[in-house]
Amino acid sequence: MSGQSQLFPNPEPMVEQPPENRGEPARKTAPVWLQRLSLFVLVLFCVYLGILVTVLPWWHQMWDRNMFILARPWLAAILHNGAVRGIISGLGLLDIWIGVSEAIHYRDYRE
Repeated sequence: MSGQSQLFPNPEPMVEQPPENRGEPARKTAPVWLQRLSLFVLVLFCVYLGILVTVLPWWHQMWDRNMFILARPWLAAILHNGAVRGIISGLGLLDIWIGVSEAIHYRDYRE
């Protein structure tokens, strides 16, 4: 058998390519101006929504005279409770805190 020629001769030596991240595609970051704009919109949205949710349960014209709530007596009994109003206002304060926290802990991601 050693006298037979090789059926598949050895190919020419290949130059090794540097290993690529095959499991994870190349990640491109957004431009810095777009990152900052999205942060501004997020913070503005969180703070605005938080103020609205914090104040709305204590605004008597909107909360106590709401036709949607008054049409459902079982819902009115729940939503006119002071503890429920406090919980909803607490969620609003939490939303404001999330917006402020995002603004404080912001970091630019550059390539």
